[in-house]
Amino acid sequence: MKQYPVNLKIDYSETSNKSTALIRLVLIIPIVIILALISSYAEALSLAIGLLIIFKEKYPKWWFDWNIGIAKFANRVVAYGLLMRDEYPSTDEDQAIHIDMPYPDVKKDLNRWMPLVKWILVIPHIIVLIFIFIAVVFCTVFAWFAILFTGRYPKGIFDFVEGFLRWSLRVNAYAFILTTDEYPPFRLGE
Repeated sequence: MKQYPVNLKIDYSETSNKSTALIRLVLIIPIVIILALISSYAEALSLAIGLLIIFKEKYPKWWFDWNIGIAKFANRVVAYGLLMRDEYPSTDEDQAIHIDMPYPDVKKDLNRWMPLVKWILVIPHIIVLIFIFIAVVFCTVFAWFAILFTGRYPKGIFDFVEGFLRWSLRVNAYAFILTTDEYPPFRLGE
């Protein structure tokens, strides 16, 4: 099976901190506020990047770096909120979240007119991801109890939630970060 150009890997920890898991919803509030403020700006940049690809066939490297930084930060916050990692999300260090997303050569790698339709093409993905997200919420509640009683995040649930985050990142990279024209696969795995 061909490797998709965008990938996400989260390091699995054998143990989880029971005390921070207990109050994680409170601990995450400040970093979620920061992410929300930054994300609103990043979403506006998506339209600007689409226009640059269409009219100038350019994707400025600094915008790409910004988008990768936001994607990494967002995934650190989400992994923390979903109890996958215990360290508080850093605003600048990669920590245990690894994202591979190649910088596109716009003239060679991207069709200049695709930004006009990509958001429509991902609607089937979004529908499936909504249902998977519901399962992720239930899995996270189960994992929360497992952490409180055993001090471990169940590996099978971890892999499922990581797969959901990987799939979400691929859809985001395709339709909104605009780094690839390769349609995202309908799969949780690498």
